Amino acid sequence: MKEEQWTIIKVLKWTTQYFSSLGIEQPRTDAEVLLAHVLGYERLDLYLNFDQPLTKAELAKYREAIKRRARREPVQYITERQEFWSLPIRVTPAVLIPRPETECLVETALKICREKLPETDQLHILDIGTGSGAISLALAKELPEATIFASDLSFEAILLAKQNAKELTVQSGIHFFVSNLCEALGKKAHEYFDIVMSNPPYISDSEYQKLPPEIRNYEPKTALHGGENGTLVIKDILVSAAAYLKSGGCLVLEIGSTQGALLRQFAGTLAWVSEIDIEKDYSGLDRVLIVRKK
Repeated sequence: MKEEQWTIIKVLKWTTQYFSSLGIEQPRTDAEVLLAHVLGYERLDLYLNFDQPLTKAELAKYREAIKRRARREPVQYITERQEFWSLPIRVTPAVLIPRPETECLVETALKICREKLPETDQLHILDIGTGSGAISLALAKELPEATIFASDLSFEAILLAKQNAKELTVQSGIHFFVSNLCEALGKKAHEYFDIVMSNPPYISDSEYQKLPPEIRNYEPKTALHGGENGTLVIKDILVSAAAYLKSGGCLVLEIGSTQGALLRQFAGTLAWVSEIDIEKDYSGLDRVLIVRKK
């Protein structure tokens, strides 16, 4: 009896139906991304080679990827890739998967930096909780003249961020180091930075319990959970980061969409603050808190 032949189009149809039956949100997209990863193709190549049969080795590798996705492991952890700011960022379960809304944080920081460029010969930027390094790498791409310091509490995350910088050949302007928020900086870094920025954990207790299993069961809780109302770490940064900002410098933070009013009120009680602003994301929701130092 002739052995059944599994072509690209056939495995895609089967996998799409299987993922749909499991309630996976984007079954066709996930099936295509995983198959392209296994074959070393771009997704477009799948459409150009629909009738191509898969080898036994390719089928075995694809089956393993399907099993992992069926357990609700994020596609990005299976492929070890996520695009951010048009950069292919390597990701593992040691770091948060970069989100599109975080590009709003980068856009805001770039706008502030470019306003400052005529006033300073050298921009100094601090990225707190860098994770995969996505934010720092995006800034380094756009501001090659800047000096960027990027910290994370996780040694494993710092190693991954350094690997991403090496693969993307943007190592020279970024200094990665392990630290809990600003603790490792010391007095030499006081009033050193033009911008301090972060995508901190800002998910509340109640929100965390409602997260999809892809997030709740796989992404690092320390990068997501921000305490009872989600603002614990943000408030810590608002208090501690001021010492490291130059006069006129800005603290730029990604925040939860319902936290703007609360954080504006809290920031307004701090003696170092001169201006407070909130930028919206692509969906029109509060997303970036900007606090300027006197």
